[in-house]
Amino acid sequence: MLNKLNLARADLNLLVLFEAVFEERHVGRAAARMHISASAVSHGLGRLRRLMQDPLFLRHPKGVVPTDRARQLAGPVADVLDRARQVMAQSEVFDAAKSTRRFLIGAPDAVSAVLLPPMLARVRREAPGIDLGIVSTVGRFEETLPELDAKKLDVALLPLSKVPARFVTRFLFDEDFVLVARQGHPLARKVTMASYAAAPHLLVSMSGDALGMVDQLLAKRKLTRRVALTVSNFMQALALLEESDLVAALPRHFVAKHAPNYKVASFEPPLKLMSSPVFAVAPQVATRDGGLLWLLTMLEAAGKTAHELLRARKS
Repeated sequence: MLNKLNLARADLNLLVLFEAVFEERHVGRAAARMHISASAVSHGLGRLRRLMQDPLFLRHPKGVVPTDRARQLAGPVADVLDRARQVMAQSEVFDAAKSTRRFLIGAPDAVSAVLLPPMLARVRREAPGIDLGIVSTVGRFEETLPELDAKKLDVALLPLSKVPARFVTRFLFDEDFVLVARQGHPLARKVTMASYAAAPHLLVSMSGDALGMVDQLLAKRKLTRRVALTVSNFMQALALLEESDLVAALPRHFVAKHAPNYKVASFEPPLKLMSSPVFAVAPQVATRDGGLLWLLTMLEAAGKTAHELLRARKS
């Protein structure tokens, strides 16, 4: 955006000022946001106009409106400031107790529902100013790694066996699936391949597609099933299984954590269903970002807690 000659006459604060005026559309509000005077904002805008050779913002009865040139600059300026903020964040010593950062985590709800309860308790104790956001990745794992690359997510919790070298990982737990149905369901007493295939099934599917991995496994044995219901999340699945004759294959750790709150029974399937390690995945920049390293440590500890709960229920 700025050539070398102009960059020598500019400073980063001018871009911060541009961002504030562009978003506020008002010199006074931009000044209040930056904790400077309105005259200082006006002076800075004058410098920016000379550098960019454009008025950038035109007076309006309710404030200012950006010119076409300002609208073109808004994206590049936001990108420059985002990168600068990331560099500064990485250079600062991360102090969880004082930090007010917000981390965005991508995860299927079956994983986040297992890890968040123990993790939140620890975060509230050790880092009361930190906020978390969870984005569901059910049915779109292929999109998640590009979202990490684009910095739309800080960390993703993924059931992947191989992760590209441009990412760092932390092992959380090994996951497989068990069958779940209402208490007293005939399948819970005795399940065979034939009775399992013949039962009406519930499938967790974000898209509503009624075909899943189980269908592929059954097809290899020349069997089919009827998916009578698809739902968009695993917690909803438990509530519906409790009050129906449907059966579903659900992640074992999720069932161990949440099934006791419902009138359902879990039992082993007649064939080996999907199994995979679950990892916390972050871009390599995490190795230089104390905040992301802290978050990975929190997730890793929560994974161990989840596994200990599963072992306790088995014993």
